[in-house]
Amino acid sequence: MLEIINLCKKFGQFSAVDQINIKINAGDLYGFLGPNGAGKTTTIKMIVGLYNITSGKIKVNQMDSVLDSLEVKREIGYIPDQPYLYDRLTGQEYLAFCAGLYDLDKKIVKSKIEEMVELFKIEEWFYKRIEEYSQGMKQRITFASAFLHDPSLLIIDEPMIGLDPQSAHIVKSILKQSAANGKTIFMSTHSLNVVEEICNRVGIINKGVMIFDDDISKLHVMKTEMQNNFEELFIELTS
Repeated sequence: MLEIINLCKKFGQFSAVDQINIKINAGDLYGFLGPNGAGKTTTIKMIVGLYNITSGKIKVNQMDSVLDSLEVKREIGYIPDQPYLYDRLTGQEYLAFCAGLYDLDKKIVKSKIEEMVELFKIEEWFYKRIEEYSQGMKQRITFASAFLHDPSLLIIDEPMIGLDPQSAHIVKSILKQSAANGKTIFMSTHSLNVVEEICNRVGIINKGVMIFDDDISKLHVMKTEMQNNFEELFIELTS
């Protein structure tokens, strides 16, 4: 579903991402881990088309992210680590605006928005301006906008930033259900407990290089053998 092939990104002489290879299938919930500056967000920005690729390829549903860029973008729902929202719009106006960006059929827009409002439990805030939203509610409306066009691939950068326990529970439940329904989820996060709880595949990048890419069960085996918890194992692998 998502295939990253010999991907590189250089800024001058600095290699932020260096020859990484990842293959993720439909239904995978992939946790992308790494310390600060490891190359996680740079990788994500290349996947969604915000950064040009220095070399290598990214394929989504067999489509090349450069040659078929518009088609690939239609397959992707993107939740950045610092989403930009139009504070003067209400939740209703913002979701209607996002629906227009994806050129959704006007006959289904109303029902799709209602579905997202119910799914992410934002009914109480739907007609209020976004400037009145808490951080958790802003994150929920961002998720709703990314799900609106029913993407097959979800790219998420730090999904749990600023979420209260209720919002975090809602988001984790929706991500698990989405993967169970066949969507592919690529999630970068520092929340090791979230990865351990909901992901079935894990990749670890350090200094631009992939140092682990496998089923999460392999990490559990390593954790047991080294008599470490998940946090200690991560620190040892990336130190």
